[in-house]
Amino acid sequence: MKIKNALLIMRNRYRIAVLAISLFAVSLSCSVAETGNSATANAAAANAVNAANAANAEKSNTTGGATIQIDPNGPADIVRVFYKHLRERKFREAIFLTNLRPAVEGLTDTELKDFAVDFEAIAGEVPTEIQINGEIVSGDLATVTAMLPGEDDKTELQQIKLRRSGDLWIILSVDESAESRIKKEGTKYFYNLRIETHQEEAKKMLERISKAQLAHSLQNGGVFTDMATLVAAGLLPEDITTSESTGYNYAIELFPSKIKYTATATPAVYGKSGRLSYLLQLDQKGISRVTSKDTGGKPMKK
Repeated sequence: MKIKNALLIMRNRYRIAVLAISLFAVSLSCSVAETGNSATANAAAANAVNAANAANAEKSNTTGGATIQIDPNGPADIVRVFYKHLRERKFREAIFLTNLRPAVEGLTDTELKDFAVDFEAIAGEVPTEIQINGEIVSGDLATVTAMLPGEDDKTELQQIKLRRSGDLWIILSVDESAESRIKKEGTKYFYNLRIETHQEEAKKMLERISKAQLAHSLQNGGVFTDMATLVAAGLLPEDITTSESTGYNYAIELFPSKIKYTATATPAVYGKSGRLSYLLQLDQKGISRVTSKDTGGKPMKK
């Protein structure tokens, strides 16, 4: 797993790389233009940072794990507080410190819980201490460097980009294009992103079923099998048996001869976890093909 620009990539790709992809895995350009937030919005976020500072009583302006002096409310401090909030599962407060803020600003606590599975997975990846070892400020832009988990859970030096917005520094967790989309979609952004992610992964999962069936048939005289057998053999992930993290219900229908099959992916909750239904079937040459259609949440048929 790799953490980039202060954001964590989910260990389980089917847990809506949500948010997660947006929140914790984005490559950003240093030429991001400043956008203004209201004084009230900035004040709220600033209060959250100040509260965290007070709780830690950082009289010496240094933080456990840090190798540089951290000034209150400065870029490095915002990064520290961001990860602290994530680790403590204060997800709204954490997101308020990023340019993803408009996506959650209008969400109720109940609505925010819709993404609990994704956020909990993120929180579990945050180290107890973040070693912050660099801060470079250039006008209204800043770069903070920190040692964060990278490939194979090994820590590596990563960069976190920030931008000054009024009196507050915010973490740039998405690029300009995504930021514009967030401003346009507002609280619908995460919902739309979740649907898009689930749909992309549903198609990939069916393609994975095709490969798993091929592997099984090659080892078993050309016959295909059911989902439970493929999971038990390690050819498919256990995620496929539940919609909790995938957002889709998967099914394999074997023909009596077992030399032919179809597979479907259907949204667990139409319009919320996905809109498109998918069908995997073999053509006359035995080549698998995946097609999709909006069926109103019903399994797709030929």
